[in-house]
Amino acid sequence: MDIYKLSDEIPVSKKTGDADDVLKITSMKQGVKNANRVNIFVNGKYSFSLDVSQVVDLKIKVGNEITEAELSEYKRQSEYGKLYQKTLEWAMLRPRSVKETREYLYRKLRMSSSGRSSHPSSRGSSLSPRSDCGLPSEDTSKFSSESASRSSEEDSKLPFEIVSRLVEKGYVDDSAFAKWYVDNRFVKKGVSMKRLKMELLKKGISQKIIEEVLNARDDEEEIMKIIAKKRAKYDDEKLIQYLCRQGFPFELANEKVRSYGKD
Repeated sequence: MDIYKLSDEIPVSKKTGDADDVLKITSMKQGVKNANRVNIFVNGKYSFSLDVSQVVDLKIKVGNEITEAELSEYKRQSEYGKLYQKTLEWAMLRPRSVKETREYLYRKLRMSSSGRSSHPSSRGSSLSPRSDCGLPSEDTSKFSSESASRSSEEDSKLPFEIVSRLVEKGYVDDSAFAKWYVDNRFVKKGVSMKRLKMELLKKGISQKIIEEVLNARDDEEEIMKIIAKKRAKYDDEKLIQYLCRQGFPFELANEKVRSYGKD
């Protein structure tokens, strides 16, 4: 089981004051759908869930009294854990680059934010307390804006934290992705090194890694694959033009097309 790298340990505080103001972890129950997650109840009500390893790392126990700030951080770690697990499962399907993993996380967060904004409870303008003139009160509007800003800022950190952890654990690796991509891209059809370079650059792979993985590639071998498949369809001039559009050098295309079948 993977152990998540979480933020600095959150100290458990003992609150004083009125009993109604105290936030206490009153129970912890194993998740029904996911036995690896633990549902945490605060003051008798479900509050958030965490991975088992997160519970251990954060030293969460029944009876702990926590602050509002600690509760907020635990909920953030809950979102981190769920998103990390989804991304890990996605990354295990095939090699992934850092850039596409980050983009995947941003898409997930946008979908999550869209779902929250469409929920009736998130529509402050229609459900918030109203002033005498029928408009949302100034205080409520300001609170909603500040809350949305904080939520957006916290969400924006998650992709970087999760990607960093996945890279550290070796689940996301630009070199492994680039090698996989080159080995599997147009294996039978053929593809030019120029096109591969452009595609890898778009996927966020560094020039150094690209040079390393393309070191064993041979444009001559690749161009012959394409000529063999396209020879019957094009005459010499059109085939040369086609090969140049695919990223092969003109000199190489011209030489191989005109000599094809003459050996």
